[in-house]
Amino acid sequence: MIWPWADHEVEVRRIQPYQAAKAYRCPGCQQDIPAGTGHLVAVPHAAPEDRRHWHHGCWEHRARRRPTGSRRR
Repeated sequence: MIWPWADHEVEVRRIQPYQAAKAYRCPGCQQDIPAGTGHLVAVPHAAPEDRRHWHHGCWEHRARRRPTGSRRR
């Protein structure tokens, strides 16, 4: 599946729980995605080495989130 995102296209792949052999950090919520947990991986076409692993919900709601680390005042 190809998505336009952040001024470039990314390929989004679904990772099944049996395929998730290691833990990752989700850039949407900064929480761990434990090994054995289904999730998505977003791979930018222009820079595949910059791929990121996301929780399903975080990816779906990425446009509504504030940048990570920002706080409500």
